[in-house]
Amino acid sequence: MLTVHTLDLNFLENEEAIASYLVETSNGPFLIETGPFSTFKNLEQQLSKHGYTPKDIQHVFITHIHLDHAGAAWKFAEYGAKVYLHPFGERHMADPSKLMASAKMIYKEDMDRLWGDMKSIPADLLHATDHEEIITIGEVEVKAWHTPGHANHHIAWQVGENLFTGDVAGVKIENGPVVAPCPPPDINLEKWQVSIDLIRKISPSKLYLTHFGAVSDIESHLIALEKDLYDTAELIKGYIDQELSLPEMEELFINHVDSALRALNLTEEMLKQYDAANPPFMSVAGLLRYWQKKLN
Repeated sequence: MLTVHTLDLNFLENEEAIASYLVETSNGPFLIETGPFSTFKNLEQQLSKHGYTPKDIQHVFITHIHLDHAGAAWKFAEYGAKVYLHPFGERHMADPSKLMASAKMIYKEDMDRLWGDMKSIPADLLHATDHEEIITIGEVEVKAWHTPGHANHHIAWQVGENLFTGDVAGVKIENGPVVAPCPPPDINLEKWQVSIDLIRKISPSKLYLTHFGAVSDIESHLIALEKDLYDTAELIKGYIDQELSLPEMEELFINHVDSALRALNLTEEMLKQYDAANPPFMSVAGLLRYWQKKLN
């Protein structure tokens, strides 16, 4: 029987904002997602609860190279772990200077507080994984499904009847709504829809979201994801049609998201969790870029 442990990284002191998943095998444990390096000490503590240290992790699977998912992968590589990822993300993990420079332009003085450091991973420890490739660790098979839409370098990892979906299946915290995270630069609604349809075809028994936890009612979840994705995209397109500035769009959308979540009677704690997992201003930038590329 497959043993999966959900590790809460307590990002920005928010519970259930970012998860890492520990899977045990007869050949040692492996990790799916590392979270940012800023939460590495939390991850280390979570591993210790299950009797492991970072040195025990010799295989790390990342769904994509965004810092909230892969920012600490380099630290495991320092201990000799192999890192499995999409081919399009390989060069950025081998040399993260451009990725970090881009992030610093967005987050400025908040960079260290949010994400921490990111160092290069030696090429021989990076495994660029083909679509539908299977990696076997002990008795466990891990199958790679290339799932672009949120990012061109996105993979959902299938382990048995479970699918670890990164961001392609959206964000859902506790009993809150399903929301689509749409940061720049790769948001593509058409590719994302293909990936959602692929998840339906795979027909897993559970989705494991990085933000946050296991989902069993999969079809209802995917329908809700599609609705939020397209509703949000149309809302941003409306802002563009009004010729609003980026700050105006961000202010309107942040207020819209806050009102929508409060209308569902979410607690203040859950509002903070959603904001940490899916900052609304990032979706404005991502969908603005999508519409500019599509309409021009």
